[in-house]
Amino acid sequence: MSHSPRRTKILATLGPATDPPGVLDALLKAGVDVVRLNFSHGDPSSQVARAEAVREAAQRVGVEVGILADLPGPKIRIERFAEGRVLLKAGDRFDLIAKENPPPGNLREVGVSYLGLPGDVAPGDVLLLDDGLLQLRVGAVEGERIVTTVLNDGALSDRKGLNKLGGGLSLGALTERDKELIGVAAQIGVDFIAVSFCRNAADMNEARRIARAAGCDAALVSKIERAEAIENLAEIVDASDVVMVARGDLGVEIGDAELPGLQKKIIRESLARNRVVITATQMLQSMVDNPIPTRAEVLDVANAVIDGTDAVMLSQESAAGRYPVKAVEAMSRICLGAERQFDHDTDFEAAPRNLERADQAIAMAAMFLSEHIGVRAIVAMTESGGTVRFLSRFRSNAPIYAFSRHDGARRRMALMRDVYPIDFDSRGMASRDAARNAIKQLFDAGMLEAGERMIFTSGDTMEQHGATNTLRLLQVGEGGSAEGLGEL
Repeated sequence: MSHSPRRTKILATLGPATDPPGVLDALLKAGVDVVRLNFSHGDPSSQVARAEAVREAAQRVGVEVGILADLPGPKIRIERFAEGRVLLKAGDRFDLIAKENPPPGNLREVGVSYLGLPGDVAPGDVLLLDDGLLQLRVGAVEGERIVTTVLNDGALSDRKGLNKLGGGLSLGALTERDKELIGVAAQIGVDFIAVSFCRNAADMNEARRIARAAGCDAALVSKIERAEAIENLAEIVDASDVVMVARGDLGVEIGDAELPGLQKKIIRESLARNRVVITATQMLQSMVDNPIPTRAEVLDVANAVIDGTDAVMLSQESAAGRYPVKAVEAMSRICLGAERQFDHDTDFEAAPRNLERADQAIAMAAMFLSEHIGVRAIVAMTESGGTVRFLSRFRSNAPIYAFSRHDGARRRMALMRDVYPIDFDSRGMASRDAARNAIKQLFDAGMLEAGERMIFTSGDTMEQHGATNTLRLLQVGEGGSAEGLGEL
């Protein structure tokens, strides 16, 4: 039951590079907390097989690992070229054709997957292809044909993504395919479902409704990657359990220069609204081909950690790179280094007032005590992980040991900063007995020592959701016994 002292969690995307025997075990040993299944690639059966492999590896290695299913969403792509790719020159005319089954593309034109595109663009708009590497200016819209002028020389190949500078494409976030894939995610029993290109709270609510109807109680992750999502940020955060700063498409739509400030804003907004937040995309991109990251990448990961992100994510680096395990090791090392730079001074003046829920008040009291009297750990008995999420929003020096008998709750908590989920069945125990047994378990595992103080939170009645209403200040006695110092 030992844990690394790393507070920030690591997500790693699975793919061809993680399929060979032994790689998954090595990734989990290197410190992966949650794995991501990218539903944009591969067929559902390959994702089901990967999920099974993860559960088996987690069992062998003896760790809790969450699984995140990432829906493709309505990514707009160009269709295929007759020759696979073309070289376009600045000043050339190049048409996009929005119709079913367009002919294979050539130097003059290519089909586009979104048939509503002609209605969403106007002369003067700039379209960005392949993450902005190629730019087109719209000259005219003639029925299903969009006439554009190429703005810079570049190669264009099959199925590259298309964005509009400044956003404004009116697709809904959930395609029919996404709705089918939520069913696959439910069948796998994933812990998180990520909604790509969400625009507003309604998109998140619809995804949640479909997941629940499929019998899936996964946490819902909103991927912030459209200009519209920034305008509706507060409502999207409120409608999500987890928020992902998806910097790829977001950077393309709003421009690179705006990205750093927006990343900080999204992290700040998520923490202020008691949501978990992931920072993603190209964090260690050079490690797709190289065994060590660049200094700029090290600074990027560290800055996200210092900003307070719960988790950092690897995409291509782990899914298709040459050094998936080294990438996770580098990520872990950088997080640990950055965490030493943390400023632990939680500003309780800025903390929310008039809390309506007892568990929020208990969480805040626990953090205030932890800050002002110094404790070795916070131990929380939890059913769903709700109290633990509030606890982890406040920065403190103390690790939060989350004791729960629910596998799903523990795996969802695996994404929360500072939280270490532990399997513990408190059924039939009085609150005091649960405290005693939990402390003994931590003592026996070498996580607590005699004489250390800790805070214990629970409900009067075990096994009730949202029932946390008790806070105890305890000291570890000889042999791991618990001695009471005070109770709230």
